[in-house]
Parts: sequence; structure tokens; C-alpha cells
Amino acid sequence: MRQLLSVVRNGAALAAALVLLLPLTAQGQAEQAAPRTTWGAPDLQGMWDFRTVTPLERPVELEDKEFLTAEDAVALRESELASRNADRRGSSQASDLERGYNDFWWDYGSELTEDRRTSLIVDPPSGRMPPLTPAEAARAQGPRRGPPKERIVLGVVPDGPEDIGLAERCLVGFNSGPPIMPSFYNNNVLILQAPGYVVLHTEMIHETRVIPLDGRPHLPAAMRQWLGDSRGRWEGETLVVETTNFTDKASFTGLPYQRGGSTENMHLVERFTRAAAGQLVYEFTVTDPAAWTQPWTAVVPMQLTDSPMFEYACHEGNYAMFNILTGSRAEERAAEDAAR
Repeated sequence: MRQLLSVVRNGAALAAALVLLLPLTAQGQAEQAAPRTTWGAPDLQGMWDFRTVTPLERPVELEDKEFLTAEDAVALRESELASRNADRRGSSQASDLERGYNDFWWDYGSELTEDRRTSLIVDPPSGRMPPLTPAEAARAQGPRRGPPKERIVLGVVPDGPEDIGLAERCLVGFNSGPPIMPSFYNNNVLILQAPGYVVLHTEMIHETRVIPLDGRPHLPAAMRQWLGDSRGRWEGETLVVETTNFTDKASFTGLPYQRGGSTENMHLVERFTRAAAGQLVYEFTVTDPAAWTQPWTAVVPMQLTDSPMFEYACHEGNYAMFNILTGSRAEERAAEDAAR
């Protein structure tokens, strides 16, 4: 199930993106056989850890610097770790409260990717998400209308569950995708295979996509799902997964706490390639002309791990909604008493 041999996806774009991660020669790549399942498919099975300190977007101060020197990598790592330190005090009591947990509970990881890229985004060349369309930018900056579509909502005093982000309501995970994104914790995905199917099971909220590989069409356009509708195929050694039919109740924004992002018409293409012993290259391309002015692509290296997947019982012991409603009723009673 976890046989390890080296394979590299054939393609100039990804090869350029992984100059340091995959330092194999083309001749060496061609000579190596890929691991196989008992039915002959490339074997991607195992528990894969995708933690990294490398940011999704290139820091603005690095501008067009695609790769870091060893010295610069140390500086970026320290800067990212400092910015994510949840033990530091915020600028206000509200910001401290929104941080939620102290640093012990967060699990971003502590290292940059081995290729020392300045961002996970490899296209556009700027290493940053392309601009939002004017319509989506206006929606993101305007007043909220209806329930939020993003994973996490900051700076809003909720009056009920409709005001709380999707991850906080345990409807979708903030890093479980699709697409799968490194984030605060639970950065693990279990890949299982059976003849004609691949299963992606994320530790965050234990969301599971059972992906058929038999060429069947996507669901009818009127059928929409939180995780979309995924269909897979093999392109050489690479598993390609295309997902459509997303719901208009959710939006992928890249970073879970920012506004402005995908619509229900997002077209997502994910690519999974065994790159080396214990390494999997995960690449995804987001296309949504209603949200971004051009498609964008990110590459996330994953490492094979023997760590177990722990239970993530999102609602167990979660008293937040009860406390919010109890506080609101107490405020109403106090207002009524003051009016008498």
C-alpha cells in the first residue's frame, strides 16, 4: 500500500516549479518505474502531511523573487513563524479573542518547502492570486448580505448561526478543500485506492471525496454540492481530478479568513504525482472568470507520514452557539428591564 519508488510528472511547467525539490535528471526519471497497485494503477496510497510555513502568496516585499537563498529562507521562515505566533498579544481585546487558542494548539508546521519557493502559487509569475473581477471585488468590500460564504468570519458580532463562517459551523473545513490547502492544523490527507476509484479523506472534519475514474459525466448542472462533484482520470503517472458543481453557499477565497473568491461556477483541476520516496506533489488550478481575472495555480509538496489520523469531532463540546444565543437573550432582558 505504501511502496515507495520515484516518479516525476512529465511537464515543463511543473518541472520548473520543482527545480530544487526534484533534482533528478530526465534520463534518471525515465529509467525508474512507478509503484503500482495490484491492479496496475500508479500507487498514491498513504497518509500525506502537507504542513508548511511557505505562504500561499509571495510576500509583497519579495516582489518577483521566485526562489530564496539559504540565508533568505531562514529570514522568511522566522518572519512567518513570528507572524503566526498565537501567544503574542493583539492590538485589542477583540483581536486576542478572535485568535481563540494559544500557540500550543496550532500546527502550521515549522519549515518551508524544500525548493525554497517564496510562495505556493506558481502561476501567475508574481506568486500572488490574480485580481478579483470588479463585480467580485465590489461584493467583497461591500456590506454583508445573507449568510457568509467564506470559511472564517472575523470582526463581526454574530446574532445567530447565519452570521458565522462555514468552518466555524463545521459545514466545510478551512483547509480540507477542495482544493486542499495548508492551514492552521489537521494538515493530513489519507489517499485510498480501489479499482476504478480514488478516495481523498482529510483529517479536517473528515471530509471524504469518493472519486470515480470510469469516465462517467459530472452530475447535472442543477445538482450542487458543498465539495462539488469530482471525476478523476490518469494522465501517465499523474492522477488528475476535475471538480465542478459547487454550491453557491460556499466560496473558496484562497485564505480562509478573507472575503472575495470563487462562485458556484468554479472549475478546479487537481493533479497528484508521486515525486520521490515519501513525496507527493499536489498541484491545483482554479478557474472562475466570475471571481478572478485569470486562472491561478499552486503547488503543495506532501510528505508521507506514519502518524495516525485523529478524530475531529467538530461539534463535540462546542458551546459557542449556545453561549452566543444565551448572551443575546441576556442583553434583551437587560434592555427590557431598563425600559421599565
